[in-house]
Order: sequence, then C-alpha cells, then structure tokens
Amino acid sequence: MSVTGGKMAPSLTQEILSHLGLASKTAAWGTLGTLRTFLNFSVDKDAQRLLRAITGQGVDRSAIVDVLTNRSREQRQLISRSFQERTQQDLMKSLQAALSGNLERIVMALLQPTAQFDAQELRTALKASDSAVDVAIEILATRTPPQLQECLAVYKHNFQVEAVDDITSETSGILQDLLLALAKGGRDSYSGIIDYNLAEQDVQALQWAEGPSREEAWVPVFTQRNPEHLIRVFDQYQRSTGQELEEAVQNRFHGDAQVALLGLASVIKNTPLYFADKLHQALQETEPNYQVLIRILISRCETDLLSIRAEFKKKFGKSLYSSLQDAVKGDCQSALLALCRAEDM
Repeated sequence: MSVTGGKMAPSLTQEILSHLGLASKTAAWGTLGTLRTFLNFSVDKDAQRLLRAITGQGVDRSAIVDVLTNRSREQRQLISRSFQERTQQDLMKSLQAALSGNLERIVMALLQPTAQFDAQELRTALKASDSAVDVAIEILATRTPPQLQECLAVYKHNFQVEAVDDITSETSGILQDLLLALAKGGRDSYSGIIDYNLAEQDVQALQWAEGPSREEAWVPVFTQRNPEHLIRVFDQYQRSTGQELEEAVQNRFHGDAQVALLGLASVIKNTPLYFADKLHQALQETEPNYQVLIRILISRCETDLLSIRAEFKKKFGKSLYSSLQDAVKGDCQSALLALCRAEDM
C-alpha cells in the first residue's frame, strides 16, 4: 500500500516510466528518484504549515513529514529561508526542539544541503573506526565529481581540516591509499572507446600484484578507471584466472582493505544493487541500523531509489517498502516509508 492513503499505489514499472517521461509528459525529471519536485509548490504555504505544526496544541508530526518528504531538497532550502524571514527563527533549530529520536534525525538530514549532510556523515565515520570503511567508500565512490568536490569543500569549512588529512590520520595501508585516491576524484570518464590494450594491462597488473609490496597496483586500477572499463577488466580477469575478482580480493586482502575493495567492486558492477544490499543488511540487524537507512534513503531518493527498490525486490523477494514496514517502528516509520514511496508488487 502506498503512503498516498487510499489511492492505488503505482507499479514500479509505471513509476520508472513516469520518471523517464514516457508515461506522462509532465513527469520528466531525468532521474529514477522517488522524490520529485513538487509542481504546485508554495513556499509561503509550506512555511506557514510547518509553523502551525510546531506552535499548535501538540506537535503535528504528520504535517511535518508530509511537507518535507514531498519537496525536493532545493524546495526544502527555500522553505527554510521563508520560515527564517517570517519568524526570525531557524527552521532546523525549531524542528529540532519540537522533535526527538530518529524522526528528529530524519528531519535534520532532510533540511541540510546535500554537501553538508555528506560531509557530516563522512566526518562521523572517519572518527568512528567501526564504520569508517563502509561509509567512506559509500560517499567517496558513489557521488558525482561535482558532488564530491562540494562535499570536501564543506568538510574543510565546517571542521577546519581537510578530509584527506583526517583520512591520513585515521587510516593506513591499502585502505588509506584507496580513500585518498577516491578523494582526489580522478576517475576517468567513459569516452565510448574500448581500450583492449589497457584492459589487458590492468588484468595483468591485478594478477601479478601478489605480496604486500605489490598490492598497491590494485589502487590505481580500482580508483582511476571508469566503470565500463572496469567491468570488462573484471570479466577478463575471471576468464584468465578462472576466479572471480571478488574471490581474489578475499584471498589476497584482509580486514579493512578487503572490505573496501569488495565495496568498490560492488559499486562498479551495479550501484543500485550495492545500495540494496546495504539497506537489507541494515534491516536485518536486531535493531535496524537507522543511520544507514536514513543516509541511503535521503541521499538516493532524488537520484536512483526506484532502481534500488527494483534490485532489492529482485534479490530478496520482498519489497523495500514492506521490509521497512516490518522492521521500522515509531514516529520515523512514516517518514522512511514516504521516502521509499510505494510498494513493489
């Protein structure tokens, strides 16, 4: 059942077609996100509604969720400015005072600019060793070059330190080399030309890079080549060695370096599936990992969450929407379901 109440939820195919502009000429946004720009947007009405939600008798959480999960990030920024002008109060601080728990975390994340949200998540991860590899790979490897540059600029501004300095002080070895290379944003763009010689060279580099002194050869291959080229390298590696590249990573590397390389391989092969796997893992824990759920759903809801939903249903046989309904409790459930948007039959 969709979050739209009594209306019939659109099928995933219908949603994807509409987002491609094939089902409706008014719905061409150029992404496979679940959250679209609200067409009948009135910044003043939204600011007034949020003000009533927190100043009335009791906090109207449903109104807050309805507004913020149905507006694009750009529209939410406009609402914040209008609220400030109307009330002389900061919207984030006002909502933070009115809410608590995971719903508060969701609302704070929704109201932050993308780069600020990513910078905060990266900083938190680098300063908490148990999640550094996973989150750092996710942010550094899945953001577009402009998004990454803006994130690193905000990181320096907010924390008065370069992200690469934190990476250098908090990590070591192959993991450090990988993260520093990704932070440079030097991955080749796809030219449309297949370079068979380079593919063969990369396969040989990966095959010959045995032993601690030569494993660094994996870093430039994984961090500088474009995904289309790397998929050919992975396929050719398997044909040449009879071993999938992931198996080679598991045999040759250990600890954080292994986790990082396996994560990168997953991103390169199928980014939506990479995120589907992360969401499924977060939902399978004894207590759902809300930090992961919030970060992924908010960061991908305007880009490719429909594709992630499709991969989730295909691999796990159950929709992401139903999985969230079953695992997530409390006030934050309605917000996460709204970002997910609809059931996949």
